[in-house]
Amino acid sequence: MTTSKKLDQAVPLARPSKGRANAEASADRKSDILLAAEQLFALHGFHGVSIRDIANEAGVQFALVGYYYGPKLNLYHEIFRQRAGYVQERLAFLASAQKNAAPGQLLEKIVEAFVTPVLEVARDPQRRNFLRLIQRGMDEQLVEDEAVIGSLFNPMAHAFIDAFTAALPGVSRGAAACCYQFALGSLLHHVGDKRIEVLSRGEFLPCDPQAEALLLKFITAGIRGVFARSAH
Repeated sequence: MTTSKKLDQAVPLARPSKGRANAEASADRKSDILLAAEQLFALHGFHGVSIRDIANEAGVQFALVGYYYGPKLNLYHEIFRQRAGYVQERLAFLASAQKNAAPGQLLEKIVEAFVTPVLEVARDPQRRNFLRLIQRGMDEQLVEDEAVIGSLFNPMAHAFIDAFTAALPGVSRGAAACCYQFALGSLLHHVGDKRIEVLSRGEFLPCDPQAEALLLKFITAGIRGVFARSAH
């Protein structure tokens, strides 16, 4: 008998305590509920999903959804609270871009900070449902979305608008805000679009990494073009 086999027999493997096992099972159920809710809300919207739908998708008892998260609106908002790191990542990317941009490249770096983290999320199977949920919230702008948009996304939008005004001296706040919205529309359409494969006759796939450089140039040139001095 080998030494390792003797050790295996002599020292039984420690089993988790019942309390620990229950805690782990509870955490798994909570995570399953949250992921199921995120997926269903992203597909069908807040009003298109019931608590029973979420319980069935998560494979848990109906009562557990309310036990862990309370009313449906609380669960909806909890998804955004759990994913708040997405906003912090984008703000950190923006701060780094502003700090490290080469002379004359500030706008390009701001647009890169605006676009690149979103495309990374769009390509991540674990997070792309959250991006779809954001898109739906921005499109529908329901009463249920107001708290989330106000607390998470408006501060981020203001940070990018501030950055645009810093990169383009003399530009009004209103004009910079419009450019932000135009850029956001281009970005969200790109990550949610499914027609590009047909329209490009197979040259590009949906959210194709090859298109990222085109999107960056398109948004940057569009913003610059708005404020370019007329030659006449």
